[in-house]
Amino acid sequence: MPVHLLREIEHLKKDILTVGAMAEQSVRKATQAMQDRDEVLAGQIIEQDIQLDNMEVEVEEACLKTLALHQPVAIDLRFIIAVLKINNDLERVGDLAVNIAERAIFVSHLPVIDIGFDYTVMATKVQAMLKQALDALVNFDAGSARRVCALDDEIDALNLEMYGLVQDAVKRRPEHAETLIHMLSAVRHLERIADHATNIAEDVIYMTEGRIIRHKAGQYP
Repeated sequence: MPVHLLREIEHLKKDILTVGAMAEQSVRKATQAMQDRDEVLAGQIIEQDIQLDNMEVEVEEACLKTLALHQPVAIDLRFIIAVLKINNDLERVGDLAVNIAERAIFVSHLPVIDIGFDYTVMATKVQAMLKQALDALVNFDAGSARRVCALDDEIDALNLEMYGLVQDAVKRRPEHAETLIHMLSAVRHLERIADHATNIAEDVIYMTEGRIIRHKAGQYP
């Protein structure tokens, strides 16, 4: 690999990890704000999202510049393509963290409702998925990426469980419908973050193996 391309690849790896760390932090703070009904923390997350947006643009521009100047091939090309796609997924993760923060602001002014769903458990699982997907990227680890993909069904099941609980609670306690809808929305945003973590893991598999596994069943053992 030409030394200039190697340098650009290393810069891109560092930059995408910076975006990943920012996205992880946003998700962690947003879920904490939702759990603690912390309006101040939620507001900070919303204000700081512009930093992640700006970094996402910088990484995209760096990828396009590297493609144009160095015309990489094989795994180097796949790496840059994967970074472009992962970069977009991480920006969306940041947006979803903002959405959770907005829900936290709403529920901070509403009554506490216990419907028997452990939001903390789901939030912890989703954060672990995102971290593992980014670790797989750093280590070029397709096996770890496959394990991330396999976890997505578990998060989908939790999202479905929450939907059923909220549906039942709205019937029994319609006066709390607003709170319940915000709680359901926060869980739905977590489920979408897990989907983006899965997308990242799939792109790691593409990067390392050159195989596109989206929409294909039975690819995650």
